[in-house]
Amino acid sequence: MSVDVHNHVMPSEALELLRAEPSYGVNLDADYKWSGAHHVEFAVADSFYDPAAKLAYMDERKVTAAVCSAPPPLFFYEVDDAAGEKLCQATNEGLVRFCEHDGERLHWLANLPMQNPDLAVAAYRAAVGDGAIGAAIGTSIAGRRLDTPEFEVFWAAATELGLPVLIHPGWNEPHAALNDWYLQNAIGNPLETTIMAERMICAGVLARHRNVRLILLHGGGYVPYQAGRLAHACTVRPEITIKADDVWDAFGQLYFDTITHDAAALRYLVERVGADRVVLGTDMPFDMSTDRPMEALTDALDADTVSAVADANPARLFGLDGGR
Repeated sequence: MSVDVHNHVMPSEALELLRAEPSYGVNLDADYKWSGAHHVEFAVADSFYDPAAKLAYMDERKVTAAVCSAPPPLFFYEVDDAAGEKLCQATNEGLVRFCEHDGERLHWLANLPMQNPDLAVAAYRAAVGDGAIGAAIGTSIAGRRLDTPEFEVFWAAATELGLPVLIHPGWNEPHAALNDWYLQNAIGNPLETTIMAERMICAGVLARHRNVRLILLHGGGYVPYQAGRLAHACTVRPEITIKADDVWDAFGQLYFDTITHDAAALRYLVERVGADRVVLGTDMPFDMSTDRPMEALTDALDADTVSAVADANPARLFGLDGGR
């Protein structure tokens, strides 16, 4: 069995809302070609919104089950509270319908109106009641950072609910040098994950909320490879109030998906964070996904580690094995 924890769905309910209400700034033609807000122009493939097409796509890539989440183009943290809540409600209702097509293979994470933390908490609780097994949120809430005090109410609720929170790069900080060659994705996405995670550590959010578990995407950004630099800075810089040990302690609350696009990097990731902290992720069906995920695992890892990463770890993390 293989469980993909980073698999995207754009439910028809959400797409039709965006098409019907021009205030969101998205253009969707009859063939679901996306242009306008939040993403470079792309075709919304049928495996984004058709569960049968999703399962066929997974079968071709030897993926047994998927934990489905809305991608950043459906976050819309910059709109007002009512519009954000409306879109999240449509997305979550669509995810329920989508996953009901095959409840053994398809599971879902809640999309939340994080621009209003109180609304996000209420939406999260409602989504869990409807079957969500966690939440998917952005690294930045339209420029507002997850470690700031306004989001404490969300992390308190996440602690209480005890479900994993997948954090996807979104609203990357502008950087002129990344404007060319799609570097805002190739470099900017891993950088956003790194910024988010290290700020959460430095601000003490993870230390205050020990039951929170975060899933860091794209191999965890640069965190597994540069956390030692942050730990060293803790020992020499007065701006940092945490201890070096706090950096490494935080790794006990972090999980890392497998999207490195490089066998050597994936082997190092497993060695650095531990085989029990790595979970299969694909980013399907975007063009930056790992197209042959199981082959990528077997090229890099031994059979026992492949089994842990693809099956045992995701099942344990999300309670798909009957426990958590």
